[in-house]
Amino acid sequence: MKKIFMTILAAGTLLSCNEALQKNGNAPIIGRSNPIIENGLLTPEILNSFARIGAVAVSPNGTQLVYQVQFVSIEHNRMNPELFIMSTDGSNKRQLTHTTFSESSPQWINGGNKIAFLSNESGSSQIWEMNPDGSGKRQVSDIEGGIRGFQFSPDETKLLFFRHVRTKQSTAERHSDLANATGFVVEDLMYRHWDHWVTGAMQPFVADFSNGKISNAKNLLESTPYQSPLTPFGGIDQFAWSPDSRTLAYTAKKLSGKAYAVSTNSDIYFYDMATGQVRNISEENKGYDKNPQFSPNGQFIAWQSQERDGYESDKSRLFTMNIATGEKNYVTENWDHNTDAFLWNTDNNSFYILSSVAGTIQIYSVDMTERKVEQLTEGRHNFGSLAHAGNNTLIATRASMSKPTEIFAINRTSGEATELSFENKDILAQLRMGKVEERWITTTDGQQMLTWVIYPPDFDPTKQYPALLFCGGGPQNMIGQSWSYRWNFQLMAANGYIVVAPNRRGLPGFGMKWLEQISGDWTGQNMLDYLSAIDTISKEPFVNENRLGATGASYGGFSVFYLAGHHEGRFSAFLSHAGFLNTESFYLETEEMFFANWDIGGAPWDRSNAVAQRTYANSPHRFIDRWDTPIMVTHGVLDYRVLYTQSMMAFNAAQLRGIPSRMLIYPDENHWILRPQNSVLFHREFAKWFDEWLK
Repeated sequence: MKKIFMTILAAGTLLSCNEALQKNGNAPIIGRSNPIIENGLLTPEILNSFARIGAVAVSPNGTQLVYQVQFVSIEHNRMNPELFIMSTDGSNKRQLTHTTFSESSPQWINGGNKIAFLSNESGSSQIWEMNPDGSGKRQVSDIEGGIRGFQFSPDETKLLFFRHVRTKQSTAERHSDLANATGFVVEDLMYRHWDHWVTGAMQPFVADFSNGKISNAKNLLESTPYQSPLTPFGGIDQFAWSPDSRTLAYTAKKLSGKAYAVSTNSDIYFYDMATGQVRNISEENKGYDKNPQFSPNGQFIAWQSQERDGYESDKSRLFTMNIATGEKNYVTENWDHNTDAFLWNTDNNSFYILSSVAGTIQIYSVDMTERKVEQLTEGRHNFGSLAHAGNNTLIATRASMSKPTEIFAINRTSGEATELSFENKDILAQLRMGKVEERWITTTDGQQMLTWVIYPPDFDPTKQYPALLFCGGGPQNMIGQSWSYRWNFQLMAANGYIVVAPNRRGLPGFGMKWLEQISGDWTGQNMLDYLSAIDTISKEPFVNENRLGATGASYGGFSVFYLAGHHEGRFSAFLSHAGFLNTESFYLETEEMFFANWDIGGAPWDRSNAVAQRTYANSPHRFIDRWDTPIMVTHGVLDYRVLYTQSMMAFNAAQLRGIPSRMLIYPDENHWILRPQNSVLFHREFAKWFDEWLK
């Protein structure tokens, strides 16, 4: 359930949404929104006016960067990604593309004289190139079925790309006389994943590249059902070329069917370009191994590794290997937090890492020898992708609860951050954001828990406000300083609510003991942590303790369903998005079984498994007889992680029991809500529901 890095999500899931929304170039070009905000308050429409920054690439000489910006149109119900360029000091910004097509994944080639990128202008996603001034645009690839990601070798004689490959027999192949039959036969697990029925796998190809042409493409996983990169969130970060272009490192999970569904065991493989030989360099580790990077001198390779098979939220460790000797080094062994992302330093001996710690994501440095982690940046925000630039500078993205993602230059000595992109400066200048406060609340077992409290704009301490408890998902996703287009705390606050967002037990950033407590104890201490947070804040004189609501998605939606039967009159309204009500049925409905096995504890028929049986005994559906509070549910029909029938069960139960209830169902959304008009609809109905019961 947990997915670590939102920049990866933006590059993966949102790209697929754009491809679904942009099939031709006849629609009007969607550009930057310039709303006039008279009262200074954030609304669903203003939220969907922000420009959204995507991938960022720094030129080889470190003086320029090209980046993607997605513009949103509520009227046309689609996003339009364009490419921009600017100097790494923020000057000379200009837009390179002005089309109705989807431009993404910009990369510098030809020594910085060309920019390669993906575009669907030809009807499918293909590689294009252009000059750094936007001129000379031409199509480079023409790969059947389109390309989802690519990377040139350092000497630019080879090209890696990945695309979807059908690996399962079609109905027509199985029954040649039933060409129009829509069903397909299933004989193993993982027959659907995330939001699609599985007919094949994403697989990598290597090809020759000469004189601007691609030839001799070879599938590295030919005639196998295996996957690389790991969908739905893995992308080009799961591949790396050695500096001499002789070796390609790639991430793969060479399992299929039931074995794939119950295991997280992916590995890092070396592919020798001269001999075609493949070598597994992480075979001894049984959890996730992914995201390889060669050192600048090519003597070492580093990657992220999780030790325990089946535990997707295990500590993300930074490992290195001396390629000549095979010696491995657990670089972050002395660090009790995750390595969310990393970047080799130019000295070939140290790294910059992104790590979630105490409610923010900061940049840290660590060297291979002493393995000491030192903090570089600070502040109330989350840093994202990292890249080197000239003049002692890093380029990174940064966001907070009060500001969407922008591009920053980071001084590698002082950690000082300077904003470069200012894509949303004009909109932000018109808005009044609520105060974000850091509170440390004592839990029932005497621990200190970080809780974010977000106040309405123009907060008046002499007045009383309704409050919303936010229940985090994952269940292991830190409540950090991120800017969300679904759970936007500033939007909730602008509607006149105090928002209470606790980093309850089970979240990263507070040590592995705090993180791991939740596994097998979904309805235990973390539920008490929720109540500690809302009970503490509701005692403040400016909170109306008789006007409290609770909301959340996924595991947060599960939490809402559980609290609905255990809140002892605290709350006056609930709202759950994509939550699961019945853990027994969830176990048999979800696709990645490793998650259910680890976090729930095991199968419902295993009567000797005390952990699993405790989970099922405390399933929220067993306490529907205690429900007495208005409840709303929302869900996407294409959600195969948590089936939409879970929300239907909750709504039906509330209706049958005569409890005020409402349901919002999206036939065309998955676990997220991606389409602009669907987003606006969600926020409008969210506010309408809570306003009815809390105001």
